[in-house]
Amino acid sequence: MTGQERQAIRTGLDVGIVLKADQRSNRITRGVVADILTKSPFHPHGIKVRLTDGQVGRVKEIYGD
Repeated sequence: MTGQERQAIRTGLDVGIVLKADQRSNRITRGVVADILTKSPFHPHGIKVRLTDGQVGRVKEIYGD
C-alpha cells in the first residue's frame, strides 16, 4: 500500500516514511504514526505524518497495525 490517500492512514499504524533530509536517497524510516499532518484527502508525494519518536516525513509504505 502507498501513503498517498489520507483515509488509508490512522494513528497507531506501522508505516515507512521518507524524511526531508532523505528525499534524494529515498531512504525509508519505519515507525508508528502519532499525528497526521496533511489536511487534504490526497497528496501525490505521500501524506505527511509525525511518528511517535517525533520524526516527520511523507508516508511511502504502509505495513499494518
